[in-house]
Parts: sequence; structure tokens; C-alpha cells
Amino acid sequence: MYDLHRLRLLRELKHRGTLSAVAAALSYAPSSVSQQLSQLEAEVGVPLLERVGRRVRLTPQAEILVAHTEAVLERLERAGAEIAASQHEVAGTLRIASFQTAALALVPTALDRLRTAHPGLRVHVRHMEPEEALPALLARDFDLALAEEYPGNPGPRPAELEQEDLLEDPMHLAVPTGLRTPADPGAALRSLSGRAWVMEPAGTPARHWATALCRTAGFEPDVRFETTDLLLHLRLVEQGHAVGFLPELTWGGVRPAARLHPLPRGQDRRRLFTVVRRGRGAHPAVQAFREALRQVVADG
Repeated sequence: MYDLHRLRLLRELKHRGTLSAVAAALSYAPSSVSQQLSQLEAEVGVPLLERVGRRVRLTPQAEILVAHTEAVLERLERAGAEIAASQHEVAGTLRIASFQTAALALVPTALDRLRTAHPGLRVHVRHMEPEEALPALLARDFDLALAEEYPGNPGPRPAELEQEDLLEDPMHLAVPTGLRTPADPGAALRSLSGRAWVMEPAGTPARHWATALCRTAGFEPDVRFETTDLLLHLRLVEQGHAVGFLPELTWGGVRPAARLHPLPRGQDRRRLFTVVRRGRGAHPAVQAFREALRQVVADG
């Protein structure tokens, strides 16, 4: 029988990438992690790690072991959910990762509902972009993550995670109020080929989508401002420094001081969804938070 604690260390190494990252996340000394994995190798009887320069990577046999560990941990997630559901109230701690616009527009009101309905539930929220939040969710740093997906840019869907759709958020082309552009969505976009743009940083799904949209319109955008802060995007547009693409959740129902154009059909909405580890979706705390979010969306 293999030691579950050591199996989890091997799984952590797969998701975090380095022994030092595993040690930091679990408050262990790196030497202790290495020693535990060496003992696991002895138990299994085959090499589990191999050196690649200064790093280590999992052997094919270790990958097999991690796959079975994931299955065991999923059953334990389900067991934890069933035990929590057997209690008389929703309590404990729920750790959430959320990107900026969802954190601003949806999460506070959802927390209001949870505070009233489930006063024993303690919720921790951390601002984190989806490309970082989903690996952290896999590594068990969070219980639930709010994520987004842009048209034509589907993200990876690890088998260990479960998604639940939340809403479709309309996207707009935002320009300063004094700037006149054609009414047609494609023509309006092409008319901005010589303007300064604000976009999210290179390498992000949002940037990939925005760049592809401009290239389809026939030009390479002149990106002078790069930030994940969409409120800064809005401020730069409002003050005439840039044009950009903005989701409707950014201004939370208060009309911005900018002109908003529709985007070409099929490119005009991003998908927002919640993600949990497989087996965790039945946990009462997760269900309560998801229901609170659904109510916020339904109330508009």
C-alpha cells in the first residue's frame, strides 16, 4: 500500500513544477520533500523522477501513479462533500480565486447573500487571472475559481476540473466620446487602425483574442498601454488616450464616459464560468456560492 501523503507530494510536483515550489506551498523544507519522494520511489520500486538540468520531471511511471492519485483524491473530495452535506448548516471556509471584473461586479453582492443565508461560512477571495487561477485550483490552493473564455479562444479543460457556465458578458469597442466612427462594426474597427490601443498583456487569452480581431479587420494594433486592470482601460479611453475592447461588466450598469460600438457577430461576447476540482461541485459551500452568483446574475 502506497503512502497517500507521499502520493500527494508527487501530484503537487506535477502541478507546481519544482521541489522548491512544492515545499513553499506546503511549508516544508525542500530536503524533506525530496526525502519523502525518495521513500515513495522505494515503495513503488521504480524511478519516479529524472533530472533535466537543475530541474526534475516525472517519469512515465510517475505519471501513471499521479493519474491514480487524482482518482483517489476525487473520491476524497466527494467524501468531504457528502460529510459537509450531512451537517445542519453550511459552514467552514471557502477559498475563491476571481479575475477583476467578476470580483468587482458579482462577488461582493454574492457575499452579501451568503452572509445572510449562511453566516457560518467563511469566504476568502483572492484576485487572480484565470491563467494563474486554474493551475492553482488544480494544486488545491483554492476551492473554486471564476474564469473567462473569449470567442474562438477556448482554454484548456483538464479532466480533473469541472466547469459550470455563469453568464455571457457582451463585449464592446470603446472609443473616446469626441471620436466619430462608422456605425458598421467592421468599418468602425478598421477606422481605428492608426489609433493608440490599450489591451491586456501579451500572452493572455484576452490579448490573443483582441489582436486576432484587429488582424481580421486588416491591421496590426498599435498597443501603447498594457494592463490587466480593465478599470484603467476604461479610464484611458474616457480621457482620450486610447481605444480598446471592454466587457460590459466593467462599468457595472453605470454608463461610461465613452462611446460604445458593437463588435462583429460571433466576436461580441465572452463566456464566464465557475470551476472546481472534480468531485468538489457537490460540496454545500460550493453550491451555496454558485447559487448566490446565479441570483446576482438573474437580478441583473
